[in-house]
Amino acid sequence: MPELARLTAITKSFGGVHALKGVDFDVQSGEVHALLGENGAGKSTLMRVLGGELQPTSGEVRIAGQHVDFRDPRLARALGIAVIHQELALAPDLSVAENIFLGELPGVFAGPGLKKKAGELIRRLGFDIDPGERVGNLAVAHQQVVEIAKALSREVKIIIFDEPTAVLSAQDAERLHRVIADLRAHNVGVVYISHRLEEVMRISDRMTVMKDGQLVGTVAAGDVTIEDIIRMMVGRPLSAMFPETAPRKIGEEMVSVSGLNAGRKVRNVSLSVRAGEIVGLGGLVGSGRTEVARLIFGADRPDSGSIKLRGQPVKFRSPRDAVAAGIGLVPEDRKHQGVILDKQIRVNATMARMSSITTALGFLRQGLERRTVTDLGQSLRLKAASVDAPVSSLSGGNQQKVVLAKWFHAQGEIIILDEPTRGVDVGAKTEIYALVNRLAEAGKAVLVISSEHQELFGLCDRVLVMREGEIRGELKPDSYSEENLLSLAMSEGGQPGSAATIAVR
Repeated sequence: MPELARLTAITKSFGGVHALKGVDFDVQSGEVHALLGENGAGKSTLMRVLGGELQPTSGEVRIAGQHVDFRDPRLARALGIAVIHQELALAPDLSVAENIFLGELPGVFAGPGLKKKAGELIRRLGFDIDPGERVGNLAVAHQQVVEIAKALSREVKIIIFDEPTAVLSAQDAERLHRVIADLRAHNVGVVYISHRLEEVMRISDRMTVMKDGQLVGTVAAGDVTIEDIIRMMVGRPLSAMFPETAPRKIGEEMVSVSGLNAGRKVRNVSLSVRAGEIVGLGGLVGSGRTEVARLIFGADRPDSGSIKLRGQPVKFRSPRDAVAAGIGLVPEDRKHQGVILDKQIRVNATMARMSSITTALGFLRQGLERRTVTDLGQSLRLKAASVDAPVSSLSGGNQQKVVLAKWFHAQGEIIILDEPTRGVDVGAKTEIYALVNRLAEAGKAVLVISSEHQELFGLCDRVLVMREGEIRGELKPDSYSEENLLSLAMSEGGQPGSAATIAVR
């Protein structure tokens, strides 16, 4: 296949920090080349060099065999290189069509022609989105479609996807994979950055692994297993990701819900979690798992059914009531619901229980706050310059640790974790798994919602499986398998109700 781009011996330094150390990388026509590594490995920095956003300290960039010096992204775009960043670069107050052709306005597509051309691009991607709709009104998945259509509005030769499926449902992710297959068929070179190794193995032709700013190696997807890739990334196999723990003492029932209903999303759900127990909630995206968590946390109100804490009925008017009762929620969207990105780590880590660091009159005890958060950071192995650093300056894994720190500090008895390792690299996942086990060992009742089946199997004492708002069954460790979980999550068989009565054996 013709070579579209080659980066040779690329180094990049920021002051005294060497982000890239002599990295080689190439993209060929009609291939999907996955770029893998832990957060901070240098993947995004390397792609910012290819996309013209950064100039390398040393090394060479060649496009279609010709040496180029990118001084800004405009030349890269002119040469057919498009970057779809994890943080989308769209104007929320403009329409879909205006965003797609933003760099060409005003121009030949002004007026109705603009919407027509935009509609054609979106339909090519397999989606039905109104070109006249304001982008700020769209779901995140559809905003990403607009970003891709924007790239395809130009003559794209190389397209770089940075964590494209982190916010997508399984159905939308599958659509994106079909789009990528179509791009490959039209000889576009695709660079794919993702922490979801299963999908990477499925869609990529080659995989390049980076670690600490250096190249570990490039391999053909068909020549390796996920175990091999994890070992390249972190130096240990998949089985070592889940910490071995001593048998935990399972205590009293801490939280139970019975006959919970909320519209079409939650239907007759009954479940319970005991002290020291980790219970998983599996199923497809959209099956109602998050909605159950929100009902328990007081973010939404049920139409009917009951919630009990330690055997006593409760009715929460808001999350404030739930927190006061000892419930914590690590939400799936940590950036918008779990932390305040522009606030310091110390502010985020203590906001759920301010009373512990204030005087009787409500004044902040700054010295105590710093000591408390510093100790929390050390116990959670938080990597940050200081407790005064904004959360936005941290990697995804460390942002998630700040959310966990908030609930460690709050000292609640019931912790709900919704997609706790979404967008987090393999190394940080291992540390988060250890923290979840620490919560259970301390006698907390832990409910884990995850779309990663191995995560549920590696962490949980038992797994409840939801489908279309209902709990369809329960898996115990001796029945853990992808086949059993997907059978409950996708098939019509089984009867909804209390999972305790329909366990899979």
